[in-house]
Amino acid sequence: MAEVGGTTQVEPVSPSGSGRDVVVLRLPAAGAYLSVLRTATASLASRLDFTIDDIEDLRIAVDEACAMLLTQALPGADLECSFELTADAIRIDVSVLTLDGEEPSRDTFAWTVLAALAGEVDSSVDADDRVTLTLHKRRAGSLDGAAL
Repeated sequence: MAEVGGTTQVEPVSPSGSGRDVVVLRLPAAGAYLSVLRTATASLASRLDFTIDDIEDLRIAVDEACAMLLTQALPGADLECSFELTADAIRIDVSVLTLDGEEPSRDTFAWTVLAALAGEVDSSVDADDRVTLTLHKRRAGSLDGAAL
């Protein structure tokens, strides 16, 4: 784990023999830090040989997911972004403690854009009112990702 700027944390986790890598970033829930997540998203997607267009779509999707969550964030809360990389896909979970524990509406233009950019999108809320948006994108040409 490395700390940058006091509260930004990067936690790479490589479970031995699992065929996947997990990277977790935790940073203040403020728009000023979103460039860190956009850069991390692009870097990790490029490791999986995503196309340039898919990498840019993921960068925009992560930015949009964060923007949706930041409006609900508790003051002083941390935004957590978990990237799970497998051989042909990336799963990104973005979460934050919220004031009301309300999931974003799926009937909005923002949700439609998010789904178009990221492939599969879902949301959930835990008992502590932590709202999580999950983005799952498969690399073009993968067995399960050809229909994205």
